Amino acid sequence: MAFSSSSCSVLLILTTVLYCASGFEFQVGGSKGWVVPPANDTNIYLEWASHNRFQVGDSIRFKYQKDSVMEVDEEGYKTCNSSLPIMFSNNGNTLFTFHHAGSFYFISGASGHCQKGQKMIVRVLSNDDKDDSPPDHDKNNNDSSSAFPPQVSLIVSHIVFFVASLVI
Repeated sequence: MAFSSSSCSVLLILTTVLYCASGFEFQVGGSKGWVVPPANDTNIYLEWASHNRFQVGDSIRFKYQKDSVMEVDEEGYKTCNSSLPIMFSNNGNTLFTFHHAGSFYFISGASGHCQKGQKMIVRVLSNDDKDDSPPDHDKNNNDSSSAFPPQVSLIVSHIVFFVASLVI
């Protein structure tokens, strides 16, 4: 049975989408989510962010109850000032995608939570940044997940192009 040209087109489009959607999704705070840290571990989010390497196209998911998350500027981060957020969400399941390199500052919008350490700085590398160390995208790390790692997308892309070339 032969593929029609429209079937091949659909396969090529799907492959392109899979290839482009190769960013990683990180779960902020791991299984605990976005919560007020314990009094003896107020740097938990800074440590978590520093142990991961974020690149343009990656995203972070904040899961929380009776709370909120805000992206603020550096001054808002330092002073826990939530009056001028760049982004605000209180839906309990917030996905934030990094569209450019740089530093991103997040705080809780709930009263007093930021002062107790519920805040985080994420540094995002550009796709052009070169680093001699291997990426920290550890597939066995429960703090991050991705439906399609870049290698899988590339393999699927090659298979689809090969099959399409046989049919056309």
